Amino acid sequence: MNLILVLDNIRSCYNVGAILRTAEGFGVKKVYLSGYTPRVHDQNLLPHLREKLDKEIHKTALGAENMLEIYASDDIKNTLISLKNQGWQIAGLENNIDSNKLVKLGTPEAKTSIKDKLVLVLGEEVHGIDYSLHDIIDLFLEIPMNGKKESFNVSVATGIAIYAIMNL
Repeated sequence: MNLILVLDNIRSCYNVGAILRTAEGFGVKKVYLSGYTPRVHDQNLLPHLREKLDKEIHKTALGAENMLEIYASDDIKNTLISLKNQGWQIAGLENNIDSNKLVKLGTPEAKTSIKDKLVLVLGEEVHGIDYSLHDIIDLFLEIPMNGKKESFNVSVATGIAIYAIMNL
């Protein structure tokens, strides 16, 4: 399984760091940061701001931020279209959406629906993936939940999803 992660509009440096650490642990090689997601080693920031963000991301990434290919995308829609044109399947990690493209992880349908070259898009912690990206996404992946809560923290959900995808 070849997997690329896209972190679009993730607010928390700690979530970004935790996702990077989890991604590296599962063997993900590339990560795209877009929207207002805090960037690691962002040369466009003033040095003191860059140092502050890097320090916060490092608290949970614990060095994984230096082990991955991390790219900033100023136009994630075009980045996703480009990846799609290169043969990558685009999947969004979402929950509680009404879509005929929704597939529950851990089901036989997931095993037959998910391809070997997958881009997994992660959206904003509260509102999910920006609606402007929905038309580019080939399928939405959902983690089945049995409790009363309707969602997991984005970094926790990412770990669950990567594990499920890597073990198809």
